[in-house]
This record gives sequence, structure tokens and C-alpha cells, in this order.
Amino acid sequence: MPSRRADVTMTGEEITALLSYARKLQLATINPDGTPHLVAMFFGLAEGRIAFWTYRASRKAHNLARDPRVTCLVEDGEDYFELRGAQVSGVVERIDDLAGVTEVGRLIAARMPDVPRDALDAYVAQAARKRAAYLVKPVRTASWDHRKLVS
Repeated sequence: MPSRRADVTMTGEEITALLSYARKLQLATINPDGTPHLVAMFFGLAEGRIAFWTYRASRKAHNLARDPRVTCLVEDGEDYFELRGAQVSGVVERIDDLAGVTEVGRLIAARMPDVPRDALDAYVAQAARKRAAYLVKPVRTASWDHRKLVS
């Protein structure tokens, strides 16, 4: 049976559309013992790059300080012929200054339309003081869109 990999691979524009639409990703960092540390995160996009934040004392922050490599998985769909996703592997750039962290927080909050804006603004301003933000510099991207199998 021939591979259908090329048939389901998304274009750059399709990947960008998925990343623009989605709000959550699975983030994998590397624990000190080499095992993966996998968590769900809300994220935003900063000039097309995945941006997220976390508490400076979190496990993922400690992992990223030691090893800046990450893999991010964004996926959508419930049934097999609806599945689509993008896996972005790369290295992170850490942002520690309050203005930069706050901006990433605002990017993430902007994707939460069901929460009142004033509540989000207050939350971002308060939370940013205890967080670090990260931008992912992509090194490798893999994608799939099983909807293409039924077209």
C-alpha cells in the first residue's frame, strides 16, 4: 500500500490558518531524567510564531532553562476523516521583561472571546508579574489534514 503522507500534508498557509484558529496546544519539554513533560497550554501567535507563558517556578520553566527544545502539537477534529494537526519542534526564546510577558499574555487572552475583556486585562496584568513568556523558533514542522482524504 503506497503512503498517503504527501496527500494529507498541509501547506504553509493551511498550517498558519490552523494555528490562528486554535487556542490550545500540547507542549512537550524534557525533564532532567530525559523523559517528556507534556502539558496542555493556551497559546497565541506573535508574528507567526507560537507564544506561551508559564509561572517562572513551573516544571516547564525549569526544563526550558536547562534545555530550550520543545515540541508543540496543535490538533483539531473528532472523527478520523476530520483530523488535522501541526507538530512544531524547535527551540524557545525566553522573555522575562514585564512588558514582553504582558504582551504575550494579551495575545493569549485575545483568543478567549467568551471572557469579558476587562476581566482578562486585569488577569493578564496581575499574572504577568509571576510569569515568563516564550516564543518558539521552529526547526521542523510536520502536518496532516485527513479531510483531504475524502476530497
